[in-house]
Amino acid sequence: MARKHGEYKVPGGKLVVVDFDVVDEVIRDPRVAGDFFLEPDEALGDIDRALDGLAAGSDAKQIAAAITRELRPDAVMLGFSAEAVAVAVRRALTDARTWTDYEWEIVHDAAVPPRLHLALDEVLAARVGEGRRKPTLRIWEWDESAVVIGSFQSVRNEVDPEGAAKHGFDVVRRISGGGAMMMERGNVVTYSLYVPAELVQGMSFADSYAFLDDWVLQGLRALGIEATYQPLNDIASPLGKIGGAAQKRLGSGGVLHHVTMAYDLDNEKMLEVLRIGREKISDKGIASAAKRVDPLRSQTGLSRAAIIESLKQTFTSLYGATPGAVTADELAEAEALVESKFSTEEWLQRVP
Repeated sequence: MARKHGEYKVPGGKLVVVDFDVVDEVIRDPRVAGDFFLEPDEALGDIDRALDGLAAGSDAKQIAAAITRELRPDAVMLGFSAEAVAVAVRRALTDARTWTDYEWEIVHDAAVPPRLHLALDEVLAARVGEGRRKPTLRIWEWDESAVVIGSFQSVRNEVDPEGAAKHGFDVVRRISGGGAMMMERGNVVTYSLYVPAELVQGMSFADSYAFLDDWVLQGLRALGIEATYQPLNDIASPLGKIGGAAQKRLGSGGVLHHVTMAYDLDNEKMLEVLRIGREKISDKGIASAAKRVDPLRSQTGLSRAAIIESLKQTFTSLYGATPGAVTADELAEAEALVESKFSTEEWLQRVP
C-alpha cells in the first residue's frame, strides 16, 4: 500500500508535511516535517509518537488532542500548531490535492451586470466541479453599483430601499451565505475562486476560508499592507477591516469562494444604503459603523487597477496561472440562469 502524504500551509504561517502508512485502519510510522520552528528538537518525536497508533478514522479534533497530550510541557511551536498537523493528517487520509496539482486560469473580462456576475459564479464553479473547466481565479469588473446580499439574509433587514434608490444601488442575492456587501462601481476589488472540492478536503469550513485566501494576504503584504485573516471570513489590517469572504459547496464537486475588498468607500453613503444594526457593530468591538471598513486606496496610494494587477501577479507567481476568459457557451448558460433565477422576485425575496 502506498504511503500517505499530506501537506498544509498554515495561513500566515509555515508548511506542515506528514507521511505515514495505514495498517489495519491505524496510522503507522508517521513522520512530520516542515519549515516551521519547534523547540526543543525532541518535541518532534512527541508529535510522531502521538500520531502512531491513532485510528485512521480520527477526526481533526481527536488528532490535535492526541498531539497536545503527548507534547512535553516546555514545547514551543512557532508557525504551526497541533491543529495544523491534524489538518495535514486529514488531508493525507482523504488524498487531498495541493494548489500546484492543478493548471490554473485567471479570468479578468470586461464588466457585466451584477446578476450576471452571480450567475457566472454558479456556472463556473459547477463546471470546475464537473471537470469541464480548469480551476479558475476570476476578477470582477463593475460598471453598475449593487448591494449583494447573502443567500440567507432578509432583504428588509439588510437594505434601506430609499437609500439604495437614492444612490443608484440595485439589490441582488448571491448563492453563498454571509453578509451584505455594498459594491460601488470602481470602488471595490472582487474576485471568485472556482476550485475542486479535493483542494480543501480534510479541512473544516473555517480552515478552508483562510486557506483559500492565503494567496491574497501574501499579495496585500507585497503592497505594504499588514493583512491578516480574522475568523470566520474577514480580511483585516491594523487600520481596520478590508473585506470579507463567502463560500458555497456545490453538488457537482465544485467550491465557490469569493471575496470583496473595499478600494474606496463613502462611509456616510454606506450607512444610508445598508441597515447596519447596533448589535453587529458592537460584537466586533467597533464604536461606529462609519469606521468599520478601511479601503485599500488609503493604505497603498495605488490605483484600483494597479492593485488588481499586483494581486494577479502574486497568484501567477505562486501557482503558475495563465490568462483565460469566459467562453461563449459559459456566458450563454449564465445569461439563461439570470433569466430563470437571479432576476426573479422569487429568488430575491426568498427571505423577505
